Amino acid sequence: MTELTRRQRMAKAPTAMPERPPQERRFDFEEVNLGYTAELAVAEAERCLFCAHPPCVDGCPVGVDIFGFLEAVAAGDFLDAADAIAKDNSLPAICGRVCPQEVQCEGACVLAKKDKAIHIGHLERFVADYARTHRGPGAPAPAPASGRHVAVVGSGPAGLACATDLAKAGHRVTVFEALHVLGGVLTYGIPEFRLPKEIVNAEIAQLAELGVRFETNAVIGMVDTVDELLTTFDAVFIGVGAGLPRFLGVPGEDLIGVYSANEFLTRVNLMKAYTATADTPLLDLYRKRVVVFGGGNTAMDAVRTALRLGAASASILYRRTEAEMPARDEEVEHAKAEGVEIVTLVSPLQLLAGVNSGLLAGVRLQRMELGEPDDSGRRRPQPINGATFDMDIDVAVIAIGNSPNPLLLRTTPGLTQTDRGTLVIDNVTCRTSRPAVFAGGDIVTGGATVIVAMGHGRRAAAAIDDWLMNRQPATIRS
Repeated sequence: MTELTRRQRMAKAPTAMPERPPQERRFDFEEVNLGYTAELAVAEAERCLFCAHPPCVDGCPVGVDIFGFLEAVAAGDFLDAADAIAKDNSLPAICGRVCPQEVQCEGACVLAKKDKAIHIGHLERFVADYARTHRGPGAPAPAPASGRHVAVVGSGPAGLACATDLAKAGHRVTVFEALHVLGGVLTYGIPEFRLPKEIVNAEIAQLAELGVRFETNAVIGMVDTVDELLTTFDAVFIGVGAGLPRFLGVPGEDLIGVYSANEFLTRVNLMKAYTATADTPLLDLYRKRVVVFGGGNTAMDAVRTALRLGAASASILYRRTEAEMPARDEEVEHAKAEGVEIVTLVSPLQLLAGVNSGLLAGVRLQRMELGEPDDSGRRRPQPINGATFDMDIDVAVIAIGNSPNPLLLRTTPGLTQTDRGTLVIDNVTCRTSRPAVFAGGDIVTGGATVIVAMGHGRRAAAAIDDWLMNRQPATIRS
């Protein structure tokens, strides 16, 4: 490692992530960020102060040894850095691309007080990509076989993290995925330009090397119930996410040209609706006026996707100001650079049809102002009396959040739920109200982040392992 004083480290400027120019990238689905070179990665890691008690680790939901992996990067030992990350994070190439580091590990960095936080996410991505290309896939040897078999329902981040740790502990693991492709929200919900699917596939392949089995087209609650799984498996982890879209609740949502973000992004990301040979239709967006309701990362994904599909204009309509948007700062800046218009302090009253038509043609909007803070700490939007106006649009995408799909919970009696339809779990062990049934991710939190879901998956895996090995009587499993 280059010997630098603390003062020298603090004086170094942050290393920007190279990215493709907006005028080029807005017309295709290639990845926007290009990644660090080895030289850039070392330069960025050398900015770390290597605190005696690094707060960045506390800011990481899965507790990655950030000190250790940054120290290795600064020394140029990139494979050692990958090993340090792998102890706690089984999906580093994914997390390095999509996690909101600015409010987690980077937000806790002591240099964040000077707006110079270490770009931990960029470095994690570099290390993961370097290891994949220089060492290739290679899973650690699992513990001796325990003879226990665990079912993991859902192949999103919570399920994958849980399956990884259980497999490492020597348990047989089968992951059940409702769709025909693995990855959950990582596959159907996040666009290629932000998370290439080859990255998702490569990280899942490492689980297969650990011995994890995968079954697709397996809708638990329909093909089998959780109770039926428990006749074959010693424990079940539920990580099915929150795939039921919320709607605006205004007239006109049944018009042709109105999509939920789930449907819109699934058709594009998973089923390649933008290709001529796709198996699913998508309204032709070429030269269309597209609006997206919402201000989170999903809204940004949808509006930037619309641009790439040829929209004449693509706008975000949000009822608060830009300062209150939950989307990552990077995603907002990328969207604006690509030509997205962000219209704030407006709320939809009605979606409008064309004359003698079932096609969407406009939206009636209410102008808003901010009042007192609500439960989220953000100032509550309030309507301005008499301040309404109409906007001509052709396509609307609703990205205002999701709820758990009730199918699995409806077919599993005895699971305690909240008023929002999410599962109630023990926050330490992720145990549900049913014996041998654990849960985590968006089915518990509602729409959250990849790394928070992974944190649930890892806590659940530790609790399942402890329960199977120390409390649950041994059984013979075929």
